[in-house]
Amino acid sequence: MIPLEFEHVSRDFTTPDGRTYRAIDDISLTVAAGSFVALVGPSGCGKSTLLNMAAGLLAPTAGRVRVDGQPFAGVNRHATYMFQQDALLPWKNVRENIALGPVLAGTPIREARTRADVWIRRVGLAGFEMHYPSQLSGGMRKRVTMAQNWILGRSQLLMDEPFSALDVHTRHLMESELLAIWDTELDSRVERRGAAPDDRARARRTVLFVTHDLQEAIALADEVVVLSAGPASHIVMRHQVQLPRPRDLMDLQASAEYLAVYNSLWSVLREEVFKSQGSAPRRG
Repeated sequence: MIPLEFEHVSRDFTTPDGRTYRAIDDISLTVAAGSFVALVGPSGCGKSTLLNMAAGLLAPTAGRVRVDGQPFAGVNRHATYMFQQDALLPWKNVRENIALGPVLAGTPIREARTRADVWIRRVGLAGFEMHYPSQLSGGMRKRVTMAQNWILGRSQLLMDEPFSALDVHTRHLMESELLAIWDTELDSRVERRGAAPDDRARARRTVLFVTHDLQEAIALADEVVVLSAGPASHIVMRHQVQLPRPRDLMDLQASAEYLAVYNSLWSVLREEVFKSQGSAPRRG
């Protein structure tokens, strides 16, 4: 079953002076089960608009979004959403912030806290259970946010430039930790004897990841989708990233294979960046 599909999707907005602005136009995109897809493009090209439609926070003006093969209205209950800024409650400690989602979903508090402790260890925050958000570094807050998303066990993870505010070293560390969790997370179908080989792919979350950083997109994703400059942004390139997994992100960018992928994508993306700035690309 296809978990996430955009079918000829367009989205219009009304400007303050009453004009209609088409942000994205006639986009069709399938995000395969258990895959990691990154969206890149110039600023203002509609990446976050597309992600918000996947979340059900925006309805398409035309076309439809399907989840598990069915059109949906309202919030996408199969997905969690990791924003640029974390939404940690300052009066709750790490354990309570991570346990909050399960508690709101009806899980008894004691069980929710036990599950939260499992994720605290998985994201490397053991010993910080009783700390409050104001006592954590930016990277540690992102770890809490990741745990908040993963603990809910939903099949889709929508991420909107989640690491953009971090310094480069912390960002690389968080990217590596994200891939480590995504690569190794298995559900009971995989763990039980006799599970089919493709159950491993189905057990992983389906990730749709928005970023302005082409290097980040290539390092993380199975597929990079390049959007054109707006208005009426559309897909101009889809590239399957064949770099082997698991990936060592610290060494990856020095490899010839990575550079070949980067050059191929950048040759298209740079044209769209210049279009968005209203200037012609410089040659040579």
